[in-house]
Amino acid sequence: MQLRFNRTNDEIDQMIDQLMEKAGGVHHPDLAREMIISALKAGQDTDYLADLKLLSNTMKEMRYTTKIFAPYRHKKKVTIFGSARTNPEEPMYKKCIDFAALLADKGYMIITGGGGGIMQAGNEGAGSESSFAANIRLPFEQSANPVMLKNPRLITYKYFFNRKVAFVKESDAIAVFPGGFGTLDEAMEVFTLIQTGKTSPKPLVLVDDEEGYWEHFFRFIKERLLVMGFISAEDFSIFTITKSYEEAVQVIEEFYTNYHSMRFVNGELIIRLTKILTPEQIEMLENEFPELRLDNSRIELISARPEEADEPDLLDLPRIAFHFHHQHYGLLMAFIRRLNTF
Repeated sequence: MQLRFNRTNDEIDQMIDQLMEKAGGVHHPDLAREMIISALKAGQDTDYLADLKLLSNTMKEMRYTTKIFAPYRHKKKVTIFGSARTNPEEPMYKKCIDFAALLADKGYMIITGGGGGIMQAGNEGAGSESSFAANIRLPFEQSANPVMLKNPRLITYKYFFNRKVAFVKESDAIAVFPGGFGTLDEAMEVFTLIQTGKTSPKPLVLVDDEEGYWEHFFRFIKERLLVMGFISAEDFSIFTITKSYEEAVQVIEEFYTNYHSMRFVNGELIIRLTKILTPEQIEMLENEFPELRLDNSRIELISARPEEADEPDLLDLPRIAFHFHHQHYGLLMAFIRRLNTF
């Protein structure tokens, strides 16, 4: 039988409805039904066991990720990346402890990869009660650090891609300390997601050492990537480099001075704020960032759109809206920093 996502599967649809009713407590049953249909279609589409295992394990890992993070949805979180090989006696280890401790004091929770080095320093600084660990199964080097070993917020992944989703999706900011291939891979993923709008805007802070690890990186992207036209000048708004952990915390906090969150509704970009903008301030934003708007689009003060009813706790926030030019996510980061000055 050829299964379809619309309700044209007759007896199968009825059986799925009965299954969900019998299970009980199924939220958003239309989406749950689509997932069941997807599983059945996958079973029909391939007899290759490895592919089905990958699909099954991916679903299991993401379900468990959602379960662990869900109770903390309204707590701001910062993901920390960095080398597993940074020793406790090194200055960057101590700097990461101080950075995470300061964030925890300000009410943030910390997400790390759960291993040693910078990851352990992040969990150590924040403390077990304010930490998550997204660990990965590896044949060497990566086991849960002592701070997180028996923590209920420790998740151990089989797949790097699921782990990366958790790092970015669940965070309100990213801090990257010096590291090797894995650290650079994680950092480049965040660069790409912000640049292409595949994750919500968030601060990306590169915390440097005294030798200028990230300054060398900055020189490379400026002298090679920018000069060769692989990136644009506005992409430098995506990140901040600093040697000061206090400044790194300040960058994160200031990003949410007035900006709260955003979403798209029917092609319109809606930016939620913590305080309302005046007509004069909106005019300033229009004059300073004309490239952000499609032709004939204006920045407007609006109330919540009906489509935003699925986020009831945000309905009373002031918001602005305009039709966004999707080639300018780097400039959008600069726009957010500007409206935070009001």
